[in-house]
Amino acid sequence: MHSLNNLIIEFYDKLSSWEQSVVKDTGYSLAQVHTIEVLGSHGPMRMKELADRLGITTGTLTVQIEKLVNLGLVNRAAHEDDRRSILVGLTSEGTELHSHHNRMHMQLTKDITRNLDQHAVDVLKTCFEKMNREF
Repeated sequence: MHSLNNLIIEFYDKLSSWEQSVVKDTGYSLAQVHTIEVLGSHGPMRMKELADRLGITTGTLTVQIEKLVNLGLVNRAAHEDDRRSILVGLTSEGTELHSHHNRMHMQLTKDITRNLDQHAVDVLKTCFEKMNREF
């Protein structure tokens, strides 16, 4: 278990370093790009749901969304069914940023799995699915 722990930490450190290097060239913060990633992957959602997915408070998210709205990456509107809820989604510029960043993630995935056969990729997917359910 100790060696697995070390490998997970090493992978996390390398992935975080890669993410930092990719994001620093965009002019946006890592937190802003993560918000764009979630909205790009899951579509428009309520502020509370987005905060939960990002693991931050709605207060912190409110400040972040305000910045993203001012940058033209995100729009917000009252929810159709519940006027007390705010729905946030990507603008066309936000969608473009998400697409670009997602292509970089896809290339990284191809690069780090290029020496794995399909069976190993399937096992890895299953492991990630099971581990992600633990969070």
